[in-house]
Amino acid sequence: MAAPLLASLLLVGLAVAGVAEGGSGGKKPHVSHGKFKAGPWTVGHATFYGGRDGSGTTDGGACGYKGELSKDYGALTAAVSPTLYADGAGCGACYEVKGPAEGGDDKTNKTVVVTATNQAPPPVSGQKGEHFDLTMPAFLEIAEEKAGIVPISYRRVACERKGGIRYTITGNKNYNMVMVTNVGGEGDVVALMVKGNKRVKWTEMKRSWGQLWTTEVDLTGESLTFRVMNGDHRKATSWHVAPRDWQFGKTYQATKNF
Repeated sequence: MAAPLLASLLLVGLAVAGVAEGGSGGKKPHVSHGKFKAGPWTVGHATFYGGRDGSGTTDGGACGYKGELSKDYGALTAAVSPTLYADGAGCGACYEVKGPAEGGDDKTNKTVVVTATNQAPPPVSGQKGEHFDLTMPAFLEIAEEKAGIVPISYRRVACERKGGIRYTITGNKNYNMVMVTNVGGEGDVVALMVKGNKRVKWTEMKRSWGQLWTTEVDLTGESLTFRVMNGDHRKATSWHVAPRDWQFGKTYQATKNF
């Protein structure tokens, strides 16, 4: 009797393990990620570029935000070191940057929240941590201009955006390009998919550079739905954000965001 009993117990154990890993269908259970939470403080250093009004910092840069698209982020932006830029995957991320203490008093640290819109040079020799090249307006929020370069602490924070995610479509029917802007939550985009209302099934787009995504699938004549995934694997689907008669060179805004 001992052998059959042992076999039965083993079968029950395997069945329970199967349910725990994904139920009878073998699928993993849905995980609710909740809202994005601020990350830990990390040591770095900051310099500045551009004019006192932010001029010279909204001409596109390594993320591709230029012209009207740059207005989503205002003057409080930063070029971030190659590590944080991550070949464009870091574009749109938000950071709270804390400046140096005044007179050794940690309570006097000033902070500013910036959006990563460009790539900065590598970390400055002799300085600790990653390099933030802030716009002048952002730098002046935490330090004086004469400082030139200052030690900072920084952390990832949620991006607070007004309105829904925006999609600017350019190119042609054989090479569609989509610039994604005004992304909330973690702010970055690590994956983008597009779907039409008829012939175009869910299609994964490829990052060209910065936050510009491409596909060679003909999207014309279709009402387009986009699905954005942040670096923390949260997803936002913009259903039929572009109508069937959408046009190249136009920007279409979703009703929702992260």
